[in-house]
Amino acid sequence: MRGFPTMIARLPLGRTGLDVSVLSLGAGPIPELMTASDPHRQQQVLKRALDHGINWIDTAATYGHGQSEKSLGDALQALDAVDAFHLATKVRLMPEQLAEQSVRDIVRESVHGSLLRLGVDRVSLLQLHNSVTNSRGDLPTSLTPEDVLGPAGILEAMRELREDGLVDHLGLTGLGTPSALRTLIASDHFSTLQVPYHLLNPTAGSSPDDNWTETDHGQIIDDCAAADVGVFAIRVYAGGALLGLPPAAHTHTTRFFPMDLYQRDSRRAAELATTLPPGQDLQQAAVRFALDHPSVTSAIIGFSQPDHVDQAVSALADSD
Repeated sequence: MRGFPTMIARLPLGRTGLDVSVLSLGAGPIPELMTASDPHRQQQVLKRALDHGINWIDTAATYGHGQSEKSLGDALQALDAVDAFHLATKVRLMPEQLAEQSVRDIVRESVHGSLLRLGVDRVSLLQLHNSVTNSRGDLPTSLTPEDVLGPAGILEAMRELREDGLVDHLGLTGLGTPSALRTLIASDHFSTLQVPYHLLNPTAGSSPDDNWTETDHGQIIDDCAAADVGVFAIRVYAGGALLGLPPAAHTHTTRFFPMDLYQRDSRRAAELATTLPPGQDLQQAAVRFALDHPSVTSAIIGFSQPDHVDQAVSALADSD
């Protein structure tokens, strides 16, 4: 297809025993695919991903208030491809929920809703979507290691779902305070972590210089490698800034990777583009950078169109 290999490589995902394609399909709101109402385009993108050997899809209960999961479920059914992909979803516990419900009930309700929307009876991976910080609320919706590991905590609820056969593995979103995340990684209860790792913020994999002013992810990938925790790189295109795109509608309203960050990233991306060697663009460089780290198993990328999948695969082929 288009002069480059169709089937991309797969790598072991930490200690899960799963082999995962080095590119994964991200179903979040930035690409405006699964959170939109366009079944034909959704099926086209999934079919193209399948043609290239992509076998992992990442979504979350909060993406489009459940629309991402519903769109995915419908598209997979239409393509008769439910069993062709590993599905990963997430649970986010909101402060207002914690004030009224038990952790167990929040987690169970979220996962049961996800399974219903996806049209499956289990998922390969359930991830905590909340950031983890030393105190609750240090970041929007952030929780503490004690909230996760303590009695009647999130881990207990997640493990119960695993014992019930509804989820196969447990994972984390690597946002928050690195020391707090290290506590969870060291607990040996979580098999994966997904973390922002890209050309404009490489701090999950390397230490920043003294003038660094953005979020420092604390070289958390090294901690994962030491604990045999599988790593997914996220925000590979910095929310579209590395592609020179205007901000997505979601970027205008989100608290998590807000507009001011996008604007700074866009300026840095424009500067970076002037330093690339002839024949290379930022999209290609971004994909290669994320996967050049030896401890990153897969780069989760949101695709808006089928040819966007081709472009990411081409970046891999051109780097061989």
